[in-house]
Amino acid sequence: MSIHPTALVAADAKLGAGVGIGPYAVIEEDVVLGDDCEVAAHAVIKCHTRMGARNRIAEHAVIGGDPQDFKFKADCLSYTEIGDDNWLREGVTVHRGSRDGSATRIGDGCFLMAYCHVAHDCQLGSQIVIANGTNLAGEVVVGDRANISGLVSVHQFCRIGRNAMVSQSSKINQNALPFCVTEGNPSHARGLNLVGLRRSGFGPEEIAALKAAYRLLYQRVPLAEALETMARMQSPAVSELRAFIELSTQARGRGFAHPGR
Repeated sequence: MSIHPTALVAADAKLGAGVGIGPYAVIEEDVVLGDDCEVAAHAVIKCHTRMGARNRIAEHAVIGGDPQDFKFKADCLSYTEIGDDNWLREGVTVHRGSRDGSATRIGDGCFLMAYCHVAHDCQLGSQIVIANGTNLAGEVVVGDRANISGLVSVHQFCRIGRNAMVSQSSKINQNALPFCVTEGNPSHARGLNLVGLRRSGFGPEEIAALKAAYRLLYQRVPLAEALETMARMQSPAVSELRAFIELSTQARGRGFAHPGR
């Protein structure tokens, strides 16, 4: 373990083997850092944060800060939970949950580039990339292997599906379909994320089935008819896409970004 003499580490913080704490970093009370985590100069790890192993927190990041939420109370016991092998770059901010017992969560192997913001109660999966200056509002859900470009704004309660790609400077105020590219202001789907799908090991048959399902949405047949057709396809990915759409169109759903013509 290596702790710079100018760093401030709370007496009850639990630090794993091989942890490195840089100059003027602050580790507050009730923090758990797993083995081989690195916290760079001037970074702050706020109270009630739990991290797994081999996370890298860059300069001036603030992890586990109080939510920007009017319903949050000063005595609220909520958490920030981060898995293994994540890299959070300079100036990244992650806020803890806004209700007692709640948590903002980031999975494993995510890369958040400089000055990203992850608001209270967001739920991020694993292997996610978020580029510089992107902001996730409260209670956003992001699926595994999603790729969000820079300067994107995501409205509260929105969902970004697995293996989705969101293009630069997009405004996400409806759910972004899994396996698809979403872009624009207002945002719309503009095709499958073929590069991401192939990199994730999707085979030709699965991609062909997704193309057929996407075509149904693009042709703007009645949604109920499109979902019925998807239900007859023998494809796990299409079943996932169908379930995502159904969840998006429920009473409290935000809808989904339809394909643009």
